[in-house]
Amino acid sequence: MSGQAGGGQGGRTEVIGVVVGLFQENTFLVREPAGTHAVVIDPGDEPEKIVRTLTSNGWEPLAILNTHGHLDHIGAVQELKERYGIPFLLHEADEPLLRATPDHARFFGVPVPRVPEVDRYLNDGDLLRFGRLEFRVHHTPGHTPGGVSFHIDERLFAGDTLFFDSIGRTDLPGGDHDTLLRSIRERLLSFPDETVVHSGHGPDTTIGRERKSNPYLGTDASADSQ
Repeated sequence: MSGQAGGGQGGRTEVIGVVVGLFQENTFLVREPAGTHAVVIDPGDEPEKIVRTLTSNGWEPLAILNTHGHLDHIGAVQELKERYGIPFLLHEADEPLLRATPDHARFFGVPVPRVPEVDRYLNDGDLLRFGRLEFRVHHTPGHTPGGVSFHIDERLFAGDTLFFDSIGRTDLPGGDHDTLLRSIRERLLSFPDETVVHSGHGPDTTIGRERKSNPYLGTDASADSQ
């Protein structure tokens, strides 16, 4: 899973997706235009696989950005923090989920990952700059209280908020169905139809496709977003 999009002067922003772990979670590596600096979004597991992908492409990560704090999205954070000496950013409302990672791992019967410390809390509207990369933070709670989406160029990294033909679960700790739908309709569907959505699991989609066809959003999704 990879692709490119326009992103500043002298080059293109490149995205590589790395599927990791038992939950088949999508970790995304985003490289700056005309350079080698990158960020890692949602490193969920298999840190060695993520490192190999970065190394083979000659990319140097500057930060770890997380859309939310669930177990399957944070499992490789601590190893990457230590290897590269880079900060980990998460919304403060998901700190309790992060701290509960050992309990969640035992519940799902998976190995308990090392729980990282958050270096900086994310807030709605933040503009994050790393090298030539600029991400806008959009608070999109519902799947978790501190869920966020990252916007860069014509791309949204939406975590587990919106999927191809589906939406995020709300039966896990911190989930709220009405809040999730409001986040999607009022925040994500406000983006143009051609916006690519990189989800936390499964294939990429677009805002236009989900506006038109997502069965969980109803036939009035287009009207809601106007």
